[in-house]
Amino acid sequence: MKHEKNQERLWRPDELSRIIEMAWEDRTPFEAIDYTYGLSEQEVIQLMRRELKPSSFRLWRKRVTARKTKHLQLREPGVNRGYCPTQYKR
Repeated sequence: MKHEKNQERLWRPDELSRIIEMAWEDRTPFEAIDYTYGLSEQEVIQLMRRELKPSSFRLWRKRVTARKTKHLQLREPGVNRGYCPTQYKR
């Protein structure tokens, strides 16, 4: 669902929750968030800064800055899925 750039989107609570969850996930690249919600990496950073407590935002930024899996171009060729095999066990 793409939206106009430079236009602030009002997210439904479930969408906002999922965007934040995807941003925290180590194996979910920013490109997946862009594809699903139309948010660039910079827009995700702005959203996280706005929605998280300052200490949580700093922790998140420190975490994702060090993750090669957050960018498709930096990923190892063997990483071909967006989640860990044990993440969604039933």
